[in-house]
Amino acid sequence: MSRVANNPVALPSGLEVKIDGQHLSVKGGKGQMEMNIHEYVALKQEDGELRVSAQSEAREADAMAGTMRALVQNMVTGVSTGFERKLELQGVGYRAALKGKQLNLQLGYSHDINYDIPDGIKIEVEKQTTLKITGSDKQQVGSVASKIKTYRKIEPYKGKGIREKGQYVLKKEGKKK
Repeated sequence: MSRVANNPVALPSGLEVKIDGQHLSVKGGKGQMEMNIHEYVALKQEDGELRVSAQSEAREADAMAGTMRALVQNMVTGVSTGFERKLELQGVGYRAALKGKQLNLQLGYSHDINYDIPDGIKIEVEKQTTLKITGSDKQQVGSVASKIKTYRKIEPYKGKGIREKGQYVLKKEGKKK
């Protein structure tokens, strides 16, 4: 049995949950999310929490129960509190600015990079070198952060580039004479 699926998903107050067969929809203060539950998995709501269980003894059902429980937990957390990632731009002249629904990045190239912000994601430029990406979908927030990080990967000699806040960068030693 999956150990992850054994833990119930606690529902915070002010959350509206609807289970219609294998379809789950969760509505909260940060938005609304929907998902189809896999056919191997059963979902029940009782005592202010959601319980996920495998419907058969198959190994795939056990694995799917743990996966669905994690996805349901991410939905509940997303619509109640949301997810956020912070990125830092490190390098001389590296800066970011918002222009409407576009993020303008100056990363040392001969041109600026304009990134269209997708729906459901909010990006704040706290300083010129610090970005805060927030949203209710954990996968989408991570995908946006990853896409922005690919515009200027971290260089191993000086540590210049876009990184997560607090990320440790292993620097290489330069040439010796």
